[in-house]
Order: sequence, then structure tokens, then C-alpha cells
Amino acid sequence: MDLQSILNEYTKYADNKPVIISAPGRINLIGEHTDYNHGFVLPAAIDKRMIIALGKASNTQNVKIKSIDFDEEVEIDLADLDSQRKGWEGYIQAILSEVVSRNLKLEGFNAVFTSDIPLGAGMSSSAALCCGFLSALNKEFDWSLGNIEIAKMAQASEHRLGANVGLMDQFAVMYGKRDNAIFLDCRDYSHQYFPLDLKGYSLVLINTNVKHELVDSAYNDRRASCERTLAELQKKNANIKTLRDVTLQILEDNSSDISSEDLQRVRFVINENERVQKTTKALAKGLLQEVGKLLYQSHDGLSKEYQVSCKELDLLVDLTKNEKGVLGARMMGGGFGGCTINLIKSSEADKIVSGIKEKYQEQTKIQPESYLVSVENGLTQEVP
Repeated sequence: MDLQSILNEYTKYADNKPVIISAPGRINLIGEHTDYNHGFVLPAAIDKRMIIALGKASNTQNVKIKSIDFDEEVEIDLADLDSQRKGWEGYIQAILSEVVSRNLKLEGFNAVFTSDIPLGAGMSSSAALCCGFLSALNKEFDWSLGNIEIAKMAQASEHRLGANVGLMDQFAVMYGKRDNAIFLDCRDYSHQYFPLDLKGYSLVLINTNVKHELVDSAYNDRRASCERTLAELQKKNANIKTLRDVTLQILEDNSSDISSEDLQRVRFVINENERVQKTTKALAKGLLQEVGKLLYQSHDGLSKEYQVSCKELDLLVDLTKNEKGVLGARMMGGGFGGCTINLIKSSEADKIVSGIKEKYQEQTKIQPESYLVSVENGLTQEVP
């Protein structure tokens, strides 16, 4: 939907001029399950976006929001934020509760939004929604918050819904830069941009179109493994603050005090941090074949060591390995479904992806989807 169309939708609610925000989805080239361990990640904002039009309402206590895509509308009384809501309405309620908890000025408003970020595909539509709405409110109500403050508020909003996420998704939404990946240090949020000069190759996401039920419990279980191991190592070494401070040698030296399962998972985290750093060096030198190898290594670790893949994700990655036009592939996101990210020769991408999707459907009876993505700027305010 173009900006004029969403403006037309907004005028069905109000005749004032709204703030219009465009918030992107994101990919993560490499660095999975490292963010909550204060490690390194390499995300980027993409051309799939959420557009939000928002303006003050005459009723200072009433919020009215319409999802154009779902053709659903919600009304919320700012004096009553305790009721339980589900789906996108739950995110809105969490955002408003977070705003109120910080004593920021807030009055009634009207909003409409639409998005072409695929849901459940690991492209962080929830981060786009939270960052987008908070940015629109920030502008409309003159809060004067900076990007990092909005990102942290968006993260806190998701925490209210029980999603104990790191800050990577929100950071990518707010700080994305066209044709660049963000090398983000999740310990202090320092970051550096690395140009994504793909030299005739493209980034293609292939969606398994599956989401297994154990995602949330498995995520919490993996976090618990990391926390247990960190606590054990800190007993022996006061200088260890996070798993970032742990080397493979330190881990092996203390292996007798750590379960084999926890050892395996923490070993993955240490190696994945190293892979992120190697990927930035390979990108800087234009060594795309090396980047591809690191993507495959990352998937192998996620599947066998951290055990957050699934048979459908593994199948999609395996199907790329006999394709000469594919340099690398891995699962992207929390795991147990969602997308793979693939580095594919642009001139052969349509043929290769079509073949992979056909074989995948033959073996799983599930129809996958694919998305050619370009790396774009982060959140912006639009002028219709």
C-alpha cells in the first residue's frame, strides 16, 4: 500500500494530519542465539515494511486503531489497560502499558497500519510494530526520545508479553542502513556498518511455512543452559561477566562441573560469536565464498549443537548443497520453523529457488514461500 492510500484510510477516522512512520523487517546474516548472551550479531533492515499513520484524537482517553491487513479494529480506554488481548492487539496494549509505566505524556489517538512483512517467518514483524508505533507516538506527543531509547522500550513491550527477546531486532529496525549489515556488540550496543557488496549474488529467504509448538519452551531452555554454565564458571573466575568472556579452553577446563548438554550449547555460542567476527572480515575483503561457508557452519551448529533447527529447516539447507549457484544457507531466527537465508547467484536465483521449493514440497507436502530481499534503511518518517 502506498503512502497516499494509507493516508486515505486514516482520513476515515480523523481529519487532522497524521505522523506516518515506515518501519522495516529485518534479516540476520549470522549470529543466532548470541544476542541474549551479550555476543555479536550481524543483522540488516530489509525492504519489507510496516506503514503506520497516527494522529491525536479529540477524545483524550480513547485509542482507536485499525489493522488494514486483518480488517480488524480495536478501541482501548487509556484508563483501563488491564484487560488481556491477543494477537496484534496484545502488542498495542503492551506498548501503551510500557508508555504509561514511564510517565510519558499520552492522550487518545487514532491510527491505521499495514505491512508486507510476512508473519511468523522470522523477519521481526513484532519489532517493526513496536518500534513503529512508539516512534509515531514519540513524534506526535513530543517525547524527544532517541533511537536507542525507543528500541529499548519496544524490547520492554515484548517482554510484557512473555517474549524475553534481546535487542537485536529492535536495533536493526531503528538503525538499519541501505546496503549495509550492522555488526552489533550486544554487550554495550556499540556498532559498525559493513557494506554488503554481494557481487552478483542475492539474499533469498525461503519459508518452511512450519512453526512447531516447542519454540517458546525450547528458547527458555537454551537460555537456562547458558545461564547455568555462566553461573558455574563465575564461581571459579570473577572476571567472567558474560559468555563473551569465556573461551573454549576455559569451558573445557571446567567441563567436569557442567552437564554435557550445557557444554554443547555453550560451545555453540562461543563458536557462533567467532563466526560473526570472521564474517565481517570476509565481507570487508569481498570473500563471499568464505561468507557462504560460515553460513553453512552456523546452520550445522544450530542444528546439531544448539538443537534449535527442525527437519524442514535442515531439508531446505541440504537442498542447496548440490547447487553450484548457492554459496551458503542457514536457518534464521529462533528456530523450529520460519525461514532459511540463502546466498544465491542472482542470474540463477529464480531457477534454483524454484527447484528447491519443488523438491521441498514433494518431500514435506508443505508449500514453501520465498522472498528476494534487499537491504534498506531503518525506520523513517514519511511525507505523503
